[in-house]
Formats: sequence, C-alpha cells, structure tokens
Amino acid sequence: MNPSSAKAGEKVTIAAPDADCNPRYGENARIQVTVTDATGIEVVNSTAAMNDAGGFTYTFEVPAQTAAGEAAVTAMPHNIDWCDDTGKNNRADGAVATLQRASCVLPMMPLNVTR
Repeated sequence: MNPSSAKAGEKVTIAAPDADCNPRYGENARIQVTVTDATGIEVVNSTAAMNDAGGFTYTFEVPAQTAAGEAAVTAMPHNIDWCDDTGKNNRADGAVATLQRASCVLPMMPLNVTR
C-alpha cells in the first residue's frame, strides 16, 4: 500500500503480485477492496480487476467523511469460496493438487488517516 498515511481526498494505491501457487482465479477475476475507518464505518467497498494469478493494482481516493486515525484496508478475491473449512480445494475441478493449508484470517493493512 502506498502511501501508508493519507488525508481525505488523497489517493492510495494497493497492489499484490501474482501468487506462486497457481490459484486459477479465471479471466474475469475481481478483487474486493474495503476500507473501514477508525470509527468502524466502511467508507470504501469496491471491486477491481484481478488477473488469473491474483495480481492486482487498485487506487482509491480517501473519502471526505473518513474519520482520522487508523483505518483498515482489506483486499480479498471477490465472490470466490477460497477458504474451505474441510481443507478441500473447492475450485480445482477434480484436478489432483498438492495443497498447502493457509489461514482464513482476513488480511488487513493499516492506513493512517490524518487531517
């Protein structure tokens, strides 16, 4: 995320490189980005293009109504059940795959919103 501190009206860019595990998100994959301000109010909820390997870049403007303090920025694959509690890869369409378990904890980056 760049920058890690911003004022209302300033632009922030979040990005992720391609995954090295071949997640096969598909050609129409989307990333869902949310920003929740320091008071717990969701001020950004949007989707953007993501490539088949999970790479993306998304830029948003910090909304005027965003409370000062530490906001939480999250980015998750949109509309994909990627965290199967059974440990089964529910998107591999029967293909044999060696899977590595991963945490289903929501990934979050802090954004310091200043006035």
